[in-house]
Amino acid sequence: MRYRPIRRNSEFGRVYARGKSYVNPALVLYVLKTRGRNTRVGLTATKKIGHAVQRNRARRVMKAAIDEHLDYNIGGYDLIFVARGMTPKLKSWQLSSVVAKLFAQAGLPDKAKRLDAKPPATVPPARKQKPESRA
Repeated sequence: MRYRPIRRNSEFGRVYARGKSYVNPALVLYVLKTRGRNTRVGLTATKKIGHAVQRNRARRVMKAAIDEHLDYNIGGYDLIFVARGMTPKLKSWQLSSVVAKLFAQAGLPDKAKRLDAKPPATVPPARKQKPESRA
């Protein structure tokens, strides 16, 4: 499922002003609890990151990491992820661990942890192996 975007400058400003920030060398996360039922996400990569290619790569890698960890059913949050200087240099799996740490700091549920913690619904029975015939 794709996230609902934060698009307007006034919406970004409200989250920056009223929200709580969580900082990491690779990302900054701003979190604002809202009355709505939907979780909305905003991604920013400033010109400090580099040229358009680096900024687009930073946003693309952030989207992949966020989709892996964000549970869209938590409801009622506005989240803004701000790329920092090292973000475009990171692989998606590295940024994924950064997002997991930021979610833990913010107290947000992590979809990846919840899915990993579930035991398998059914375990298939072990197959009996036929003895190998050597002819």
